Amino acid sequence: MRIFDPHIHMTSRTTDDYERMAAAGVRAVVEPAFWLGQPRTSAASFADYFDSLIGWEPFRAGQFGVRHHATVALNPKEANDPRCRPVLDLLPRYLEKDAVVAVGEIGYDDMTPAEDEAFATQLALAVDHDLPALVHTPHRDKARGVERSLAVVAESGIAPGRVALDHLNEVTVKLARDSGCWLGFSIYPDTKMSPPRMVELLRTYGTERMLVNSAADWGRSDPLLTRATGEAMLAAGFTDDDVDLVLWRNPVEFYGQSGRLDLTDLDTPTSGTFEGNSILRGGD
Repeated sequence: MRIFDPHIHMTSRTTDDYERMAAAGVRAVVEPAFWLGQPRTSAASFADYFDSLIGWEPFRAGQFGVRHHATVALNPKEANDPRCRPVLDLLPRYLEKDAVVAVGEIGYDDMTPAEDEAFATQLALAVDHDLPALVHTPHRDKARGVERSLAVVAESGIAPGRVALDHLNEVTVKLARDSGCWLGFSIYPDTKMSPPRMVELLRTYGTERMLVNSAADWGRSDPLLTRATGEAMLAAGFTDDDVDLVLWRNPVEFYGQSGRLDLTDLDTPTSGTFEGNSILRGGD
């Protein structure tokens, strides 16, 4: 089973997780920019964070044969903090980077006017830079959040097929599917979706435009739940080809629209040690 996790926050994971993921069949990941758990106080801290997403994390992942790409954005939660707003002026610099395959996560948290503005501005950046967009749907009042997100997407002029609506569930899946956007589902131990629930949605709505991710952030989460979902699909009667479509070919197709997805030489990890240390020292 080959796995491409299209949404996983490896900044919050240990190196041991990369090793476990590689052993489970995870060969590629996309890490979206997100909230780091406490308020950031200036745009400069975002610059350091974005630099780590396109520098350190690909280096760390590569030691285990995992190919790492990123998306960058001002996330919805921090769009409400005036100290973070200058990040919108910083983004074009990073949206030109080869390792950046989409604008994201963007969208809604509390559905405030500030989030409206940041969302629309960043969809315009996606259009200007010919990149897909990864949209975070809110965890509260989710149905209204998806409806409002789709309205902003429609106003932006971006093609629905270049947009992934993430963190969907049973309440929002049909609305999202009918829009023509890609459908993202986060599989968690306690919240969001579970492998059995995901299997039922795949039975009902099919495998087209379906993206399954682990998200795996600071809270209780598991970077191997993509694998668990694939195993649950097989146990439910889905074929190996169905699993490969959902866990590999779909995310490759979505992020491949960026023209920057590099999946060559996946079987050649940049492994080794530095004076006995399992983490090699990167560049200056």
